[in-house]
Amino acid sequence: MKYTERLMIDLKRLGIQAGDVLLVHSSMHALGVPELRAEEVIETLMEILTDQGTLLIPALSYETVTRQSPVFDIRETKSCVGALSECFRTKYAQYRSVHPTHSVCAWGKYAYSMTVWHALDETPVGPHSPFWQLPLLHGKILMLGCGLRPNTFMHGVEEMARVRYAVGRQPCLYTLTDGKKHTVRKIYYPHAFGPLIQRYDRLADLLTEPQLHMGKVLQADAYVIDAAAAAEAAKSAIRKKERFFVDEP
Repeated sequence: MKYTERLMIDLKRLGIQAGDVLLVHSSMHALGVPELRAEEVIETLMEILTDQGTLLIPALSYETVTRQSPVFDIRETKSCVGALSECFRTKYAQYRSVHPTHSVCAWGKYAYSMTVWHALDETPVGPHSPFWQLPLLHGKILMLGCGLRPNTFMHGVEEMARVRYAVGRQPCLYTLTDGKKHTVRKIYYPHAFGPLIQRYDRLADLLTEPQLHMGKVLQADAYVIDAAAAAEAAKSAIRKKERFFVDEP
């Protein structure tokens, strides 16, 4: 059996199906198949979802778009979160949301409607972001070989819960260029976690099957999370203990 066939079988067993609205965080290395290309993973996901589904992959750029260099170009600014993200951005995405550090690329049925309003937010994962549209569309989050910690969706929960540690008080003025080469300047309030250690793996203590399902995809541990269930459980945990999802260094 080819590894691409195995990949499709494993993803379907994990619960990915046609019509899903799916946001993916990934580690290509963890899949354990050096010859597997990012294109093959993306095309397998698209084949499973069909054009009635929606595939979203964050194209975060916080490493290069900074207070010292606050410039974002929707066409040119690269993703800093892995090979799958950058491949999707450059070859497959139909739309990319406008945000200097926390943009999301999308393909499929809701690609436009999930990305178009992100420009209205003033924080990274605000109420108009593609991340926060996931619960409204019964979306899922696939953590493909990267564990449960790098879950950007959870920043949106923290922002909505108004935790005191997430968003900084010092604004930053960014220069943004959209797909039509229109340039604007806009003030944002970036995240400001400082030395705090993010512990979104604690979702595993709050969710049960089928809200959080774990399985193997090739050689990687993978998780599928129900976004709406995660949001409700996380908000409840934060109400009881504001710093439930972070540790002191």
